[in-house]
Amino acid sequence: MQGLLYQVVPEYEDHLFTELQKPQDSIPRIGDILFHDPDGTAGGVFWHQNCWLKPFRLEFSSINEAANALRGIQRNWSALPFTQFRRAALIKSKLPPISAKPRPFPWLMGEGVPMGAWTLLDQHTMIASALCSSPFPNGVIEFAQDREGPPSRAYLKLWEALVRMQYWPANGDRCLDAGASPGGWTWALARLGAKVIAVDRAPLEPDISALPNVEYIRHDAFTLRPEDIGPVDWLFCDVACYPPRLYQWIEKWLESGLCGNFVCTIKMQGDTGSLDFETPRRFAAIPGSEVVHLYHNKHELTWQKAGGSEQIL
Repeated sequence: MQGLLYQVVPEYEDHLFTELQKPQDSIPRIGDILFHDPDGTAGGVFWHQNCWLKPFRLEFSSINEAANALRGIQRNWSALPFTQFRRAALIKSKLPPISAKPRPFPWLMGEGVPMGAWTLLDQHTMIASALCSSPFPNGVIEFAQDREGPPSRAYLKLWEALVRMQYWPANGDRCLDAGASPGGWTWALARLGAKVIAVDRAPLEPDISALPNVEYIRHDAFTLRPEDIGPVDWLFCDVACYPPRLYQWIEKWLESGLCGNFVCTIKMQGDTGSLDFETPRRFAAIPGSEVVHLYHNKHELTWQKAGGSEQIL
């Protein structure tokens, strides 16, 4: 089976069709899965919840045969049924269970444990992929939330980005949090023991700014030069701005060599017809980068780059 299968983000299907440069009625689909891209490349396509990277078709005669075929490939399989629900449930019951419990943070997934996906086309036909773009079942990750400490739920997308990277600030790391107000990301970073420089024109919540490892600077982060801040281990940015402005600022940091690791939200402005689809592609072209639509993202994408502290001057 050639091509890629895209699992849509229901609220943003129109964005995905724009990226694919295809009208909606020209792409075969079943449920939330689009069959597309016969050249097998996923470059420049970000508005999906999961991408099945190496899909295959499996004909089977029994529940046991289908389950045995999947188990013979690897351990972890997530079901995404749109038809034949009872039959899909029976196959799922014969596969190793996948925990749906909310995860703590930080959470190490473990290397070499891929997450596959499958669905049924009919009673005796399955499509599946052992390799997917998301390490989470059907692109979904839930966390054990803290409902008292953080001032907003924005920290969930930061947690998700860092778990995807399987790398996060260590105790004592120097972090720049641009667009920090009201302090959700700063709170999450400070809990890791990082030293956080929180920059925003709006103030942090008092409980956040009072943390001993937090320094608040009242300023437009984009008017600060890298030399004004100095070397940092991580740069985080959740500023609401047009994507080209974020890219221009990040370019300065990359050229400075003063930071090795980045997590930035690319905020979309306007409706589908006026959206900037080019700047996310420019971010994705930066070596070592990934641009994704996280499960906890809304009308935004996330750019992340892990370069390691060895790049810091």
